[in-house]
Amino acid sequence: MAAREDLATIHNMADVVFRDTYRDILSPEQMDYMMDWMYSMTSLERQLQEGHVYYIAWDGDKPLGYVSVQKEREGLYHLQKIYVMPSAQKTGIGRKLMERALEHVRAEAGHAAVELNVNRENPALGFYKHVGFKIVRQGDFPIGKGFYMNDYIMGIEV
Repeated sequence: MAAREDLATIHNMADVVFRDTYRDILSPEQMDYMMDWMYSMTSLERQLQEGHVYYIAWDGDKPLGYVSVQKEREGLYHLQKIYVMPSAQKTGIGRKLMERALEHVRAEAGHAAVELNVNRENPALGFYKHVGFKIVRQGDFPIGKGFYMNDYIMGIEV
């Protein structure tokens, strides 16, 4: 489980993988806004205080990806983030991170629903379907500065 001292690693990975993921989906302005909103050190520290649990995949001292899960209420968790560095994609790291997040939910709750938001244009949609998530609804969610997240909400029971 990642701790406060790991936040800089998460921040630095996000600067690479988030930008790589959304370079053809979001405008540079929205990407900069969302990077600050979700991945500034202040935001990451607040997330830990709010109950986000992060796990980092490592190869020795090289970080490969991260996942974050948070309890929303009894019986419902939200997979907040899962990203794998471009050089480590399609190697099974994403599946291992997903399994770790779902293990965390099972250990804490026994049985619960897990939901995630995914941009409707994100190629990761196929990955989520492959690991068992199903689209349960969709929405266009305002996030500030006139920007929206145009997402599917996907779910799985664990």
